[in-house]
Amino acid sequence: MNHHVHGIHVENRPDLYTTPSLEDLTEMFGNLLDQKTARIFIAELDDECVGYAGATLHQSAPTVLTHADSLIGLDQLAVAPLGRRHGVATALLEAVRDAGREAGCRRLLTEVWDFNEEALSFYEAAGFLPMKHRLEQSL
Repeated sequence: MNHHVHGIHVENRPDLYTTPSLEDLTEMFGNLLDQKTARIFIAELDDECVGYAGATLHQSAPTVLTHADSLIGLDQLAVAPLGRRHGVATALLEAVRDAGREAGCRRLLTEVWDFNEEALSFYEAAGFLPMKHRLEQSL
């Protein structure tokens, strides 16, 4: 399932992203599931897995410059072509929102690459607002 979203990253930024083996992905997700702050959601359509969302709870203490914060970060959201346009991504996003509310989080954050126009459109339609710009320059 991961390749549905990760493949876009590999295609557009091969300088940053690799194509992991199934064994490496299995280990990565196994380690993620061992974390108490991790939240994983699986979507099925007609008894077939068509998507997943991975999120992490974050707490930060106040500093001289910032308030304490409590948020859930949406790290990954992937939907197979079979699940698209059936409300799968929306249902997964709502499950992440619910998990954040249940944990007492006050915000939901995610990141999207500018090249992923489909994801950007989805998140904007879901009520997300731009928060900051991250810039890069090759050296």
